[in-house]
Amino acid sequence: MTYKPHVLVVDDEKEFANTLAKRLELRNYKTKVAYSGQEALDILAEGLIDLVILDVLMPGMDGCETLAQIKTDLPLIPVLMLTGEATVERAIAGMKAGALDFLMKPCDIGVIAEKLEGAYKLKCDHEARIRDAEINNLINRKGW
Repeated sequence: MTYKPHVLVVDDEKEFANTLAKRLELRNYKTKVAYSGQEALDILAEGLIDLVILDVLMPGMDGCETLAQIKTDLPLIPVLMLTGEATVERAIAGMKAGALDFLMKPCDIGVIAEKLEGAYKLKCDHEARIRDAEINNLINRKGW
């Protein structure tokens, strides 16, 4: 049995978020849904999330504010920004804040799955490099 990455879908449009989560589950992702930035942060604090799909425009804490907090708390979690009202400025701001990619709604589920696959591989590679560095540091400290 292979590991199924855990994706958090964050969007204030409940029907959209639930539908996207179900479609991702059909593609072998485990999903959780949050309908606000704060709810997303609460779920992320519990652990077990590998990837985030984050809407830009949400009431209260918007996607950019949520992204900034995610990157502060969990910098290795890849975040894909998704919006129906993108501007070049917003996309640039999201990428500067640490978003891995910026996609327009509606977006083909195949494209989203492809982006998630690449993002998950990138996350695993980063984590492996960190583990290797920690092991090398321990070996050097112990003089082995």
